[in-house]
Amino acid sequence: MKTTFSLLVSIICAATLVAAAPFEIAQRADSKPNTNNNTKVTNLLPSNFVSHQSGAVYFINNEPSGNSIIVGEIQSNGAVVPNRAVLTGGKGARVQVDQAGPNALFSQGAVKASTQSKKLAAVNPGDNTVSLFSVDPKNPVNINLIGSPQNTGGEFPVSLAFNKDGKTLCVLNGGKSSGVNCFKVEDKGLQAIKDTQRSLNLNQTTPAKGPSNTASSIMFNENNTKLIASIKGSSTSSPGYLAVFDVAKDGSLSSNYTTVKPPAGGSLPVALRNIPGRNAVLATDAGTGMAVFDFSTIKNVKEKGNQTSTKNTLMSVNGQKHMGWVTYSGKTKSFFMTDAGTSTITEVTVDKNLKGKVVKQYPQHDGTATLDNAIATINNQDFLYVLNAGTSSIGAMQLSKQGNAVSLGSFDFGNAAKRANVQLNTNNVQGMATFNKQR
Repeated sequence: MKTTFSLLVSIICAATLVAAAPFEIAQRADSKPNTNNNTKVTNLLPSNFVSHQSGAVYFINNEPSGNSIIVGEIQSNGAVVPNRAVLTGGKGARVQVDQAGPNALFSQGAVKASTQSKKLAAVNPGDNTVSLFSVDPKNPVNINLIGSPQNTGGEFPVSLAFNKDGKTLCVLNGGKSSGVNCFKVEDKGLQAIKDTQRSLNLNQTTPAKGPSNTASSIMFNENNTKLIASIKGSSTSSPGYLAVFDVAKDGSLSSNYTTVKPPAGGSLPVALRNIPGRNAVLATDAGTGMAVFDFSTIKNVKEKGNQTSTKNTLMSVNGQKHMGWVTYSGKTKSFFMTDAGTSTITEVTVDKNLKGKVVKQYPQHDGTATLDNAIATINNQDFLYVLNAGTSSIGAMQLSKQGNAVSLGSFDFGNAAKRANVQLNTNNVQGMATFNKQR
């Protein structure tokens, strides 16, 4: 049975949290405003509020009238305080569905940050563009738009991936013109990379209809030799797949992709995460729970080829409804998956035989709608941050050891946005990325 504790923390921004223990938010005076005239910023805190910052979290409000990065400060104790909203210069959009609800893009990776290149990127699905920002590593709430949003070469972009050094950014388009496209990440902006615009021919609309048969997420494998996109299916008889492109040394992509099917019973691969040191990929599966794809046997792409591995495994999660997002903690050596349908966080491990095991489940409040998630490491301690779309908040958990994640509370962004006249629609918000402050 879930045990919860509640505490009202009175700070200037009146942030509300549900937590296991009270937090004091220290103050300091080094939160500098944006200096780029191209960057339009709305403060979510009174101008005289300063706090002890150890990092930042980012998600998008994804509004059709104008998309914004919503930025929160991570405090030294893991607490989160709303800080600012920064316009991307593009427009948001949501998928076409019969009934509105959280999870506007049916994807993971709408916002991505690279500590190596000190850049942040966000999709603008309403006008088919991607925006690039610089991040101040000593004050990561301070982000500045670089140039103008760049056309993605397709329609309805839903997911992004930086390569390991942060010098390449690839985008996954999930609309009528579906596919992938990659850019060089430079201080002056994004520059298209030759021979990286590739079609997926998903037979979709713009905006996409779903969740079945929609593009989900994109990422590089550990050594940057493959670019992987996940595509949902509609059933076990018509399953989804991973579309795997080879990446050449010059950054170009193979002209076609290998289709890698999930293990028998898998159908809706959504979020992707590399399994460290294993040449394998964990994919959440909205039909069952999760699947593991063995890439050790995946050879270079053949034209319209199909490959698979007998080592691929599937793991069901009892009661799951929409297991859609995943991140990895180096501290606990475990993965954390979130389910929007049950508002539950599930911690899992993967053994040497690539078989998954549920370590523990952490039910959240009903209606929380836990979506995108990310890890931040503060003072050598991992913290899990989850976009609680249903309550316009960010949930936080301290990850001290495997199977013992401790809730720090749910930090409200809705009231701060309302006071600042920033739109924060629970049916539109998406994405989650973090950036650790660098000393």
